[in-house]
Amino acid sequence: MLGMADLVLALDFGGTKLAAAVAERGATAWRSVERSLLPRGVDAAMAYAEMIRLARGVLSGERPAAIGVSFNGPVDPLAGMVRVSFQVPGWEAVPLAECLTAEFDAPAQIENDANAAALGEARYGAGRGAESVLYLTVSTGVGGGVVLAGQLRRGHHGLAGEIGHLCVEPDGPRCACGRRGCLEALASGPAIARHAREALVAHTERPSRLRALPDAALDARAVAEAAAQGDALAWEVLEGAAIALGRGIGSAANVLDPQRVILGGGVTHAGERYWSVVRSVAQATALAGDTLEIVPAALGDEAPLWGAVAGSGSAGAGARERERGERGA
Repeated sequence: MLGMADLVLALDFGGTKLAAAVAERGATAWRSVERSLLPRGVDAAMAYAEMIRLARGVLSGERPAAIGVSFNGPVDPLAGMVRVSFQVPGWEAVPLAECLTAEFDAPAQIENDANAAALGEARYGAGRGAESVLYLTVSTGVGGGVVLAGQLRRGHHGLAGEIGHLCVEPDGPRCACGRRGCLEALASGPAIARHAREALVAHTERPSRLRALPDAALDARAVAEAAAQGDALAWEVLEGAAIALGRGIGSAANVLDPQRVILGGGVTHAGERYWSVVRSVAQATALAGDTLEIVPAALGDEAPLWGAVAGSGSAGAGARERERGERGA
């Protein structure tokens, strides 16, 4: 049996699913992993109870040395606090790190899922060997994280890497954040679907495979599939999203000068033609030009879990920092 010093418990609190895994320190494969889908109407207490069940299952009675957590929503990593979840009610101002430490008698470190995924890809995935990484996930939103000199950089307000809210089109559509022309409002999955619907209405004379789809089935994947089959209108919509993403990447690269840009999320499975546009526009926008390396993520849905493992190494330091803050040191 392994001693507790060898085990890291990784937890991923998603908006619709949960995952718990155990890895030996320094390993690149899970010793045990379990997942669970969250039913509709679940609240924070129910989600927490289910995660504890998963965690105890993967631990099999052993005690972890540290706990790393990825959470789908804004968090305060230093305080170990969840600020809110936009998908599961009841998470407002929950001291999640403290709760998990009480459950498992081990220090816990929490990160939002985008930062966790960035750290996971940098340490264990497509960013291995690179000193500086900009990670983006393009799916229902556009999020990201920044790893410089091997360390996750959160920024003063914890907002570093929020490339989804770069303004790439000042007179563009309104974003969920309330501003106009954000990258997320132009390049995310819902944005692609919305633009496709608008194009179908605006160009009734143009044929498109998308017209045969029920509204609920018209999503970014459907647009990408139609574009791959030669649908000109679908390609124009997808190309517009790729251009916006390329501009956002190039602009961010001019500030951060990363060695490698890693793209993950469902939208990035839109095909090589999409990738070609993203790369060419990003490289044309960035001062680094065609030396800017843009690669697909390697870890898929497991990136936040591996980021939780990587972040767990700072759990004890984070706890000591919190204690110093409470003492006024």
